[in-house]
Amino acid sequence: MPQLLNDAEMIERIFDHMDSRTTDTGDVVWREPTENYRSQARFEAELALLRRTPVPFCPSAALPENGSYVARIAAGTPLVVVRDPEGVVRAFVNVCRHRGMQVAKGAGCAKGFVCPYHGWAYGLDGQLKHIPGKEGFPGVDPQTHGLREVSAAEKGGLVYVNQENPISADELADVPDLIAPDQALFDQAEFEDEANWKLIAESVMEGYHIKSLHRTTFYPYGLDNINVVELFGNNARITFPFRRIESLRDVEPGERRIEGMVTYLYKLFPNAHIAVLSKHASFVVLEPVSPSRTRYVVYSVMGKSNGSREISVEDARRDAEFVAKMGLEEDREATRAIQEGLASNANSHLTFGHFEKAIAHFHKNLAARIDS
Repeated sequence: MPQLLNDAEMIERIFDHMDSRTTDTGDVVWREPTENYRSQARFEAELALLRRTPVPFCPSAALPENGSYVARIAAGTPLVVVRDPEGVVRAFVNVCRHRGMQVAKGAGCAKGFVCPYHGWAYGLDGQLKHIPGKEGFPGVDPQTHGLREVSAAEKGGLVYVNQENPISADELADVPDLIAPDQALFDQAEFEDEANWKLIAESVMEGYHIKSLHRTTFYPYGLDNINVVELFGNNARITFPFRRIESLRDVEPGERRIEGMVTYLYKLFPNAHIAVLSKHASFVVLEPVSPSRTRYVVYSVMGKSNGSREISVEDARRDAEFVAKMGLEEDREATRAIQEGLASNANSHLTFGHFEKAIAHFHKNLAARIDS
């Protein structure tokens, strides 16, 4: 498990930064070629990496009971992830073994999957259970014509999928438990933007832009360029303090509570992040569609219970709406504008300085994994 700061340590680190007008910094300046946001070859190499890497797919809360499933495109591949009759999460390529039609759509709960094209039926274990008019398919062995299974694992409230390789426990050892069993799913959305997925990922990994980009939305509540950045494995946690953390100055250290005072942003390599606030957490997967287009897959879950408070769904929704209004649209507009500007060839590379430590870490690991 990563040795991340506990809440008390985090509060002290933030106060130190506020008092000295500093922030966590990196020790390198990373220059990322602009071609890497436009190149079809690089895009295909990134998709290949996503297919051979354990990638967060959905929160466990999206599969609340046996038979629950989520079907969507992941790294260009149609997948369906399901909780089988024993409660084990399994993943399959969402393609009928007859003529290739997708057997599941969206999310729901089912006892099995039936292809809408010709009615071939599959169990939650992926096994082919029924062929209508099976006499017309001599030599088709149901034992060898089940849905093609890919590796799936569940850890800390998240479901991971690796399309090409088995997932080992060691590969997920760096990821802390992030979503508790009592954090129910209350909203889900998908939408697309005309921007490379890495530009979107970069937008949530630094607070250097808070004052300039979010002057009237986030900045009145948050601090500009004051962040705590912790790296663990290929991942990172970036902490964004709210101004109201000042109210803890006169509270005894043992009595301080960080809920509502910060946003914890966990960047999960390669293409997911979780924003943890007091009343809800937002889990986002960035699915590359093309070099210049990305699909957001967003799951919103209830905040963690701490025994001294009850969070209603209405509270969680208001919290999520507040965050969206505080700057999500501005971040999206910025990434779209950057993507448009790449075609000008004004820059040969994008520069990430010492205030953008987590972004440099992300690109360093991405380049190393693509080249390996």
